Amino acid sequence: MRSAHGRARRPPPLDLSGVVDSLRGRCLNAAMRIGRYAAFAWGVLGFTLLVIMWGAFVRASGSGAGCGSHWPLCNGEVVPRAPALATLIEFAHRITSGLTLILIGALLVGAWRGYPPGHVVRRGAALSALFIVTEALIGAGLVLLEHVAGDTSLARGYWVGGHLINTFLLVGALSLTAWWASGGKPLQLRAQGGLGIVLAAALAGVLLLAVSGAITALGDTLFPVATSAEGSALTHSDSAHLFVRLRIWHPMLAVVIGCGVAAAALIAARARPRPAVRRLAVLCVSLYLAQLGLGLINVALLAPIGVQLAHLLVSDLIWIALLLLSVSALSGEAAPAAAQVAAPRYAQRV
Repeated sequence: MRSAHGRARRPPPLDLSGVVDSLRGRCLNAAMRIGRYAAFAWGVLGFTLLVIMWGAFVRASGSGAGCGSHWPLCNGEVVPRAPALATLIEFAHRITSGLTLILIGALLVGAWRGYPPGHVVRRGAALSALFIVTEALIGAGLVLLEHVAGDTSLARGYWVGGHLINTFLLVGALSLTAWWASGGKPLQLRAQGGLGIVLAAALAGVLLLAVSGAITALGDTLFPVATSAEGSALTHSDSAHLFVRLRIWHPMLAVVIGCGVAAAALIAARARPRPAVRRLAVLCVSLYLAQLGLGLINVALLAPIGVQLAHLLVSDLIWIALLLLSVSALSGEAAPAAAQVAAPRYAQRV
């Protein structure tokens, strides 16, 4: 086009400010949604830990048979009428466990809606959903087979050990889901040298120690003692129940495995001298020292319920810290959640 004077007209400048503002707004919205999902994942983990503590209280208080041998009903009723204290304790645990199942279901739906196929957050959420289902099935099996309250059968020990392992796997899956949703990078096992073997051995050791602790706590509940001298005599008696005679092995395992955890944390911090790895290594060692102190208090006070619950909670926290240390050391540096906008499907809609 030319003007009346024969000069070419220049097209008006293209204004892209609106497009840029729109893209910026959508990216910020995506980052906020990712942040909310990560916060929700950490919240689900925290609530699950509380439910685990309540389940331990059910066992320690002898309330496991509060609903009889009925499941999912409680003494044959949906809501028990005029319940005893043990029934209230057990029924409350079932209600909170059901809420955990719903929350993890929401976590899974959020992962499928917000992240693309193959993303690690999806995998973590799927594993969490799997382990909460198996957790419910194991709990039902304990009730239906009457491995609760005063049952001293060896079969109950196997069920308790299996329950503990599944619980730790559930907590681990939830922790990884929250970690990855917060920007943690995926696990990479190639070209890691012997570091992966060291950390895997430490994780296996903590899991073994937790199982021995669960059986020891079961023995303390089933065979309480009035004095330390009585407890020592019972532990070393050839006629004592196996759950009682195993008490002596748990402290020994705690010391040996504690040295292994400290060594693994030191090796990881030196091999991967990143701030996140160092912080998690210090956290692992600190928690383990606190756990040894709680163990001594538990023995000295003859295993009161409050100390047992604190001991279990710190055990879960050690497992979480060591697992996150392993993933952080065997992957790249964790990035902030906002930097992961390009990964999930939220950003694909921009």
